[in-house]
Formats: sequence, structure tokens, C-alpha cells
Amino acid sequence: MSAGTPRANAGDAKSWVGTRLPRREDPRMLRGAARFVDDVPHPHACHVAFVRSPVAAGRITEIGTADARSVPGVLAVITSEDLGHPALTAVLERAEFVPTAMPLLAHDRVRYVGEPIVAVVAETRYIAEDAAEHVWCEIAETDPVLSLADLAGAATSVHAEAPDGVLVDLQMFTDELLGDALAGAPLVLEETFRSGRVAAAPIEARGCLAEWQARDEQLVLQVSTQVPHQVRTGVASALGIAERQVRVIAPDVGGGFGLKCVVGREEVVAAAIAAMLRVPVRWSEDRQENLTAAFHGHEQEYRIRAGFDSDGRFVGVDADIVCNIGAYSAYPFSCGVEPLMAATELPGVYKVGRYAARARGFATNKPPTAPYRGVSRPQVVLVMERLLDKAARRLGIGRVEIRRRNTIGRHEFPYTGPNGITYELGSYVEALDRCAAEVRHAGWWERRDAGDGPLRGIGIVNFSERTAYGTATMGLRRMQMTPGFDVSHVRMDPSGDVVVTSGTCGHGQGHETTFAQIVADRLGVHPERVKLRQGDTDLTSFGWGTWGSRSLVIGGGSAAVASRRLADQLKVVAAELLEAGPGDIELADGHARVRGVRDAGLPIDEIAATVHFRSHTLTQHEDRLLEARGVTDPPGMFSNATHAALVEVDRGTGGTRVLDYLVVEDCGVVVNPTVVDGQVRGGVAQGIAAALYEELIYSPEGQPLAGTFMDYLVPTASEIPPVTVHHIETPCDLTETGAKGMGEGGTIGAPAAVLAAVNDALREYDAEIDHIPVRPADVVRALRRGDAADAVRQEETA
Repeated sequence: MSAGTPRANAGDAKSWVGTRLPRREDPRMLRGAARFVDDVPHPHACHVAFVRSPVAAGRITEIGTADARSVPGVLAVITSEDLGHPALTAVLERAEFVPTAMPLLAHDRVRYVGEPIVAVVAETRYIAEDAAEHVWCEIAETDPVLSLADLAGAATSVHAEAPDGVLVDLQMFTDELLGDALAGAPLVLEETFRSGRVAAAPIEARGCLAEWQARDEQLVLQVSTQVPHQVRTGVASALGIAERQVRVIAPDVGGGFGLKCVVGREEVVAAAIAAMLRVPVRWSEDRQENLTAAFHGHEQEYRIRAGFDSDGRFVGVDADIVCNIGAYSAYPFSCGVEPLMAATELPGVYKVGRYAARARGFATNKPPTAPYRGVSRPQVVLVMERLLDKAARRLGIGRVEIRRRNTIGRHEFPYTGPNGITYELGSYVEALDRCAAEVRHAGWWERRDAGDGPLRGIGIVNFSERTAYGTATMGLRRMQMTPGFDVSHVRMDPSGDVVVTSGTCGHGQGHETTFAQIVADRLGVHPERVKLRQGDTDLTSFGWGTWGSRSLVIGGGSAAVASRRLADQLKVVAAELLEAGPGDIELADGHARVRGVRDAGLPIDEIAATVHFRSHTLTQHEDRLLEARGVTDPPGMFSNATHAALVEVDRGTGGTRVLDYLVVEDCGVVVNPTVVDGQVRGGVAQGIAAALYEELIYSPEGQPLAGTFMDYLVPTASEIPPVTVHHIETPCDLTETGAKGMGEGGTIGAPAAVLAAVNDALREYDAEIDHIPVRPADVVRALRRGDAADAVRQEETA
């Protein structure tokens, strides 16, 4: 099929949805014509460099700025006192939550290495960074709290408001009968699983350009973000000005992965300086700052008791979850996001029987965490899949078969689990069976068992991804700022071209392509005639940005609603011009035609010109313009997928390599298979990174030991295998387009699949690894434990 030809559907109707259109964003990205924050020209912009804490914990006793102020080219040296001690405070309206203010600049205490203390403003970046070295800070250092174990003996807590270190403690689910059920279960597993702290490391680090525009009495902030309206709210709140006085624009954004779905204090400081000094101010984060001082994710521990009956079916699960959330709650989501997600969605696609979960987030002297891509679901999937693999091995049941026995079947939907979540129709068993069949067909089992060389293993995992959380669902979390809905406007100009404005904010997902396909279908025009505008708070009344696999479902859904309403307007005008009823008009191939009549009808651009230029000739169109507004706010739904990984482990070095990867995914209606495949493959790469390579490690003093890509191992194309993607389409009745979100699924499934494959490779050694990332040293230790255990067994047998 040609990339410019719509797909034929049942009844010979044509649809751009489902067509593999090339991404219209790519040419400008590949040719260097994109405009990121650092590309926005402003010859008179000053630059900001931050003086950051060199220690993890301590009390600031004195700040010396005189030497820095005397450096030629320095405009100002700004402390928290100069700004009036502003802060960002994220709030959950729950008794179990302790709110803590995150000062824009530290002024009394520092709580992690890299925390900003002073901002130096200079004519160039080089002068600003040089002058920053002339600022000195006296800090009375204290022992840092880096882990849950440190809390018990800590002399000083991270926050006085939370002397025990716990910022949120949620007993999400209880079951008085769970204990008896586990006591009577034929198999009970008591296991601990851990995941390392990771950095999002987008290709474009954070940055912004702030300017006060006197004509409009408005602070204009161009920023690399996923959430322009939330940045606007954060800036206005911190500076005490009206939101109208803040305009936030996100130009092209080079990746986010959750790092940019919260408000960074440096961005707000830059805005405050621009407003205070009335000079344009630019801040660009370097890679060391990005790795050591930006928001992190995913440092978690799960202590699980799980019971199984003799057939391998879950009897019950009792979970105790702890999340190391760093020094502060990220604004606006708070530190409760990961504990809430973990406790609520741990069961996933499985019927777990009885269920109880407690989840805590505790403060440490590390950078705060943000809702990193996947938000606890890579961890909960890893936990459930490891439990099933362990049970399968102990009970002598096949790994695919034990999953099939526990998975919610098609005949059981809608299914409400003990976690209180109702799952709509999905293809959980079908995806599992399809993936297992594809693995067999590809000859993976033969590859696994061939020869006496490196160890090889296969991992298969089954999971769901909750997507497009609407206001009703997010409201259950009791956030002070509750996201969910989104708004789109669609308007047609006199030439028949269409402009869509949306509250979403793309940063690599292909919105400009997929939104155009959705709108084009409803208006009967070619997608090339549809232009998406997003990422500008002055263009859209309000929006919640892009995160949580929401953009195409909620933003695209609202664009679909607006387009349908605009199509109704076109049909009214066309009906008058063609002397027919509006219900008899169809829009397709750039024309309005009377259904069943073979003539060419009227070109849609001619109708648009008539509405704008000759409206006095019409009697049935009172709006005078062709424009419409759409709002959607779905409850949230579940995509699902099964992943399989084939890995190779070197017996001598412990090095692990992923040889092949396979995905069977169901995200409802696939708007553009090319875009979906790219999202899946990128997510798988990120999940493999978390499984084998990436981890932020700290010294006992709280010093980060990974400040460059020499230490923080982001995989290259050489480490990522071919990823084969197969689609199942189960249309969703809860969404305007039938689509479900899918932006995080690759990242959610890959760590569990790779870890399962590594453990399968170690099967002969009776050795298991229950944490990520899996380093070569971890594998070598596991092999040695297996060898030692085997030697003991042989001795006992002899």
C-alpha cells in the first residue's frame, strides 16, 4: 500500500487510520531544521549557571557571592533571599501524605548533591560558569540518609515534618482472610525484588529561555517540557502572579520519558530572574547536571508473600512496597505517584485471589524522583512474572501454561479484581498464546538448547498497561491538581486547510502525523491538509500535556470530537448547495457528495470559501466560520502485550547480550502502525537498558558515582536486538477512536522479559537473580553459588 493511500476498510470505505503514513515530523528532525530550546534565537539573552551543593546533607551557614559579582560580564548573583524564598509544593489531599516544600534555591539546608543554591547570571554561558566557581558556600555537613536502612539510625531526618522519613504511607488494600489463605496454600513464596535508580537521559537535556515582554505584560517561557500548562501554573504560583501573565511554549522537544512532566526548579528560577531583571535569560542543562541533579526514577523494593494452589493458580498476594523518592515531592504529581501505582496495579492481568498491599515513599538525600516512563509498572510486572516463574519451577508446570491458568480470559471481561479495578475487554490470553507460537515458529527453543557454548535463556512475560487516565480515575489519588481531560479546537480556513490545537505536548511520539490521520478521516480531507499546533498555553485554553500514554486517546479523542462537529457544519452547508439533506452528505477524498450519487460533488475547499467569503448566500449556516471544540475525559483503559526475550550469557565474564526480542501487543485501534512499532521498539530499548545497563549508584557519603555516560551505561544500537512487533486490535468502547494508549508498554515489559531470560539461562545452575540491573558480576556470583550448591549436593549424595 502506498504511504499516501488510505486503507480500505469493510464496505470499501477508506480510512487514513490504520495507514502506515511516514511521520511528517521526521524530515525537519533529520535535516537539522527542527527548533529546540537552544535553537530559539535571541542574540541578547543572558545565561544562567547554578552553584550546586557539593554534599548530600547539611545546614547552610553562609553564602559568599562578592567575588562572583565582581567578575566582568556578570549581571547578577541570585540567592533564595533575593527571590523571596519561593518554593514549589506538591500536595496529595490524604492524611497519609506529608507535604514538603521544594525551595527554588536552597537557603537553610541542602538535601542532595547537586541541589541548586545560587544562580549566576552573565552575558555568556562561559562567564556564568566561571563566575559560579567564585561563589562559596559554608555547609555544616551531616550524615546522609540514602536508603531505608539508614532511617533507623539517622540523627537528622531529611525533613523535620517527617522525622521517620516517610512522606506517604498507604495501606491500599486489606483482606482479613488473606493470612489464612496463605497459611493453607500448598506453595508459599516469600521473596524480595529490587530495581535500581535510573535517569531518563533524553537526547535533549532540560533547558529554557525566559523573557519579560513589556507590551503584553507577560513572562514568556520557552521550555523543553511535556506539560506546558503545569509549568505555567508552577511559575505563576511561585512568583505570585496571574497565570495570564505567563505564557509557556514548548518548541520541538528532544525526549522526556517523564523527566519533563514535572516542573523543574531551575526553569522557574530562570523565569523569576527574567521578570526581576527584565532581561532575557537562557538556561541549558549539561549532561553532568542531567545525570546527577535532575529528577530520577524507579528505585524500589518489593517484599512479597504469594500463595499458589497445587495447579499453580494464585491463592493470594501480600505486598509491602517501599519507594526511595529522593529529597522532595516533584510538582505537581507528588511523591505518591509511584507508591500508589505500585500498590493499585500490582495484580495486572492475573487473577490473584486475595490481595493486600502497603506502599510507602520515603525521603532520602538523593535527587527527587519523577514519574519516569512506566511509573512503577516495570517493577510490578517484574514482580508478578518472577513469582510465576518461581512457582512454575517448583510445581513442575510450564511457564506459558502457568500464565494461561492465571490470566483473565476473554469470557471474564469486564473483570473486577481485588484491587478494585475493572478491566475492559482485552486479549490477554490471545496475546500470550500468539507470542508463544511466534517463539516456537522462530526457532528460539532450538537456538536456546543448541551447543555447549554460552548459556542461553528465554523469558516470556504477560502484562497490561493502564493508559489515558481520566479525571475520575486520577481523582482517586486526591491530588490537589487533578489531571485527566483534554481540549482540542479544529478550524478550517477559507482554502480548506485545517488547524488543530491541542493541550497535548509531543516530544517524539509522532502527534503531528497521527492527529492528522484522525482528523482527516472525519473531515474527508488528506492528512497533509491538517496541521497540529500544540505546546503553547496561549493557543489552548488548558491541557494536561503528554504523559501516561494519554495523548492520542484523550488529545486525539478530543480532536476527533471537534472534527466530527466540524464535519456536521460542512454537511449542513454542502446539503444546501447540493439541494440534499445533511444526513445524505458524505465527506471523502476532499469532496462532499450526496450518498449514492456518482457525480463529483463539491470540493471541500470550495465549501470553505463559500462559508468565509459568501456567507450571505447561505441560509442554513449561522456560525459564519468553520470551527469546533471537543473535550474528552475517559475513565482510563488497559492495553496489553506479551513480550519474549532470547538472551545469551557468557559463562566466564557474566556478560549478557539480548539476541532477539518479540512483542505481541494490543492497543486497540492502531492509528499508525509505523508510529506504534517505533514507540514499542524505543520502549523495549529503554527497558533493556534498565534490565542490564543503567543504574545511578551513590557512595556512602551520598556522592553520585555516575556523572557521565562513561559511568552511566546508556545502551547503543549495538546492544539492542531486532524487535519484531505483532499487533492484535481489540477496539476500546471507552474512547472516541477505539484506540488505547501504548507509549510505555515497551518499557514496562522489557525488564521482566530480560530478567526472566537471564534466569532461564542459569537454570542448570539452580541460581536466581531477583533485581535489576543485572550486572556481569551478579551473574558470576550466581553461577558460583550454583556451582557451590551443586558441589554440596554431590557430596551429600556420595
